[in-house]
Amino acid sequence: MELEQGIGSSKRSAGILLHPSSFPGPYGIGDLGKKAYEFIDFLKQSGMKLWEVLPLGPTAFSESPFQVFSSFAGNPYLISPDHLKTLGLLFDNDFQDMPQWNPENIHYGNVITFKQNLLKKAYSRFIDNYNKIDPDLISNYNSFLSDNSWLSDYCLFMAAKDHHKGAPWYSWEASIRCPSEKDRKNWEMKLKSQIAYYSFIQFLFFYEWDCLKKYANKRGITIIGEIPFYVGLDSVDVWANKELFLLDKENRPLYIAGLPPDYFLSYGKILSYPLYNWQEHKKQNFDWWKKRIARQLSLTDQLKLSNFKGFIKSWAVASGDKDATNGHWLLNDGELLFKDLKQIYGPLLPFFTEDLGPLDEDLEKFRKNFNLADVRVLLYAFDAPYENHFLPHNHTENSVCYASTHDTDTCLGWYKHAYETSKDKLRRYYSTDANDVSWVMIRAAFSSVAKHAIITLQDILSLDSWARYNDNKVTEGNWGWRYKSDALNPQLAQRLYDTAKLYGR
Repeated sequence: MELEQGIGSSKRSAGILLHPSSFPGPYGIGDLGKKAYEFIDFLKQSGMKLWEVLPLGPTAFSESPFQVFSSFAGNPYLISPDHLKTLGLLFDNDFQDMPQWNPENIHYGNVITFKQNLLKKAYSRFIDNYNKIDPDLISNYNSFLSDNSWLSDYCLFMAAKDHHKGAPWYSWEASIRCPSEKDRKNWEMKLKSQIAYYSFIQFLFFYEWDCLKKYANKRGITIIGEIPFYVGLDSVDVWANKELFLLDKENRPLYIAGLPPDYFLSYGKILSYPLYNWQEHKKQNFDWWKKRIARQLSLTDQLKLSNFKGFIKSWAVASGDKDATNGHWLLNDGELLFKDLKQIYGPLLPFFTEDLGPLDEDLEKFRKNFNLADVRVLLYAFDAPYENHFLPHNHTENSVCYASTHDTDTCLGWYKHAYETSKDKLRRYYSTDANDVSWVMIRAAFSSVAKHAIITLQDILSLDSWARYNDNKVTEGNWGWRYKSDALNPQLAQRLYDTAKLYGR
């Protein structure tokens, strides 16, 4: 169906931010099975038209969807075991030793071991019973293998990572760290069965995701994905495309990405991502970027481009520096890329942008030139004591309003820990006692002049700090939150529906 409420639409809309790992269910982590479809039904019932899913890639060791092994692949731990049962690839006795899970938190160590064992059993049965498998499934599988050029690099990379017990690629021996054509063929033969396993697992993920996306779109739900500007050093993106990054002769970054010092960050912040070699990207006609964007748009309907300032300039920090204070700006060629993207996707690009630093004239000019909406986060409006563009009276129609995000505290958690001056500012601004602060902020976002408003499910459920997705101040315990099966009920759907309707969404 033709979706009319995407970010480029002139109609006001509202939606929910929720990563699929947060769905309830019996297997320790959310997946793309029954509960995912029930969530889509809840979106429909509550009048929500947008679902922001965040990145869907295979998470690395931090389990953050923003730290992945590939910009093109999917997260295997989101594959539904129940679906594998219906395919005859898993059976009830495969779950006899399943651990007891915390229904509100993901224990990634146990979940990964459990899910990997299930996926290996499913693959083994697929191979052993190949001639008995549904011919349509086989046909879809073969089409997937031939239609995805990124797959061979990814599967070899993951198989090599297993062979090296998870060690980063830049520590591997030269024959696979920087393989010649002959070396690569030798490694492909050596790791043939593991490569085939990873191919099959990716097929399962995208087969399930495609079914879920079709279900959502049929119900009028626009799915918003996300492309983080940077990629991790220990990823297939860098391993297979070293020339596209600023690396030294030892394949280590010459510079790493950072954020400059500002009101919130006295010493700036080191992001630890390698920087792009824009000269080489330009030489290759931005082919990698175009493929990356096209891949994500095949999975979602719209994209949020985070750390958007990177398309104009990057704060470069010398490798080894302890903080970002001595960094400097490197200018990038993003404008040339976006001119090409306009030729591909037309004048109304299917993107909106997120860059949460101070206002930047070059950035604003870039956005206006390409008619790109930006993000306004209400918590930031009241964190800062001064006048700022996050305050609702400074919102524009061509923007997307959030109460909180995956990178902030929940609204309730923020209010409990905020400075009294910030809380007082919020109470006076909205003429409220903030007794139900999560819904004060939901109504504030929905009432914004911004065409689109997106709320985290944690805020809709009025949850405290324990439920936040990510806290940049800690290295463990992030990205673990899940909601309980009974959390989404008709009363909550009606409250959301009424609030959205009240504000023309």
